[in-house]
Amino acid sequence: MDKAWVELAQLNPPASLSVKFMEDEYSVSVAERRVLSVSCNAPANDFAAIIILHYLSASLKGLPELTGEWLTFREFSGIEGYYEAFKKRCIDPIIRRFTKNKSEDAARVINVFAGIPVLIKYWKADAEFGPDANIYFDRSITRIFCTEDIVVLAGLVAGKI
Repeated sequence: MDKAWVELAQLNPPASLSVKFMEDEYSVSVAERRVLSVSCNAPANDFAAIIILHYLSASLKGLPELTGEWLTFREFSGIEGYYEAFKKRCIDPIIRRFTKNKSEDAARVINVFAGIPVLIKYWKADAEFGPDANIYFDRSITRIFCTEDIVVLAGLVAGKI
């Protein structure tokens, strides 16, 4: 957390910032080192706060253009050792939620931040295969977030669906 605040402060941001993250608006006070959910007037949890701070730092530097190329987590380089955690934290919860609530295949794009879409796909079980899901990211996300951040971001998205 301290590292994220230092990185943001080095970019000379305004004293306070506002950012939409998924379906909530957050107020960020650089001077007070506080990330506050506007809707519930409560501090963001550490995972969300770090992702928000990293996004704001990338945004102040200039976000890359969307490529329009959707990639799964497995298609990123440098993910060795992360996939099992990604599947457990992100894919499996989506499968459980959709299996309980959906009787058909489904897909949904979520704009987690401005300029950062995430595509969720779910396939219902059939005679040959069990239910499955995947999360797709625009290729540009790797120029915004590190691998660990992508796992955390996807976990936060999976928890909100």
